[in-house]
Amino acid sequence: MPRLDATRQQAVSVSLATGAYGLAFGALSVAAGLDVWQTMALGLLLFSGGSQFAFIGVIAGGGSGAAAVATSTLLGVRNGFYGIALAPFMRPMRPLTRAAAAQVTIDESTAVALAQPAEDVAARRVAFWWTGLGVFVAWNAITLAGALLGSAIGDPTDWGLDAAAAAAFLGLLWPRLASRRAQAVAAASAVVALALTPLLPAGLPILAAAAVAIAAGWRAPGEEVPQ
Repeated sequence: MPRLDATRQQAVSVSLATGAYGLAFGALSVAAGLDVWQTMALGLLLFSGGSQFAFIGVIAGGGSGAAAVATSTLLGVRNGFYGIALAPFMRPMRPLTRAAAAQVTIDESTAVALAQPAEDVAARRVAFWWTGLGVFVAWNAITLAGALLGSAIGDPTDWGLDAAAAAAFLGLLWPRLASRRAQAVAAASAVVALALTPLLPAGLPILAAAAVAIAAGWRAPGEEVPQ
């Protein structure tokens, strides 16, 4: 069907574009002190780009493992709320299928699925699975390449990769800043993080910035998932 073909093409395009960031993640993860297997475990098990970059960012900055886990967890909580928006057209599912769906419920799979017409359940399901699985495969394959590359090139600062984590994170975040409210929350969080960076250990300014976003979301629980 033409609509489903177009949906698949959209999903593949998003998967390749998102997966490309895995190159920077793999290289930076190794540079932060993780080995290739640990880097791959983050991609396969955690599988949330923003959370993964936050984790290695805290580790690279000298933060504790607890701070890294707390930061990445706060960023990953949003994926659980996406299930509320996806549930109406994803049911019913068997337990194993539900577990697989939970693993690939990310920004991209949710956004592409919800971008399809609400009355076209088949298109929404195709968009979700093709995007989620596509990003999973592309992200982890390119992450492996980045981790192996990172092991070979030595000091990432010689190649400018020390700034790539922030750039890649911004690239993942930018499409979510469509509304003025989202832009205001992002700006307030950035100000808080910058103000606290000289005062607190690595990782804690990010947690404080996340608290700003959580407080803003708590006051506006009806805001829609980005599309």
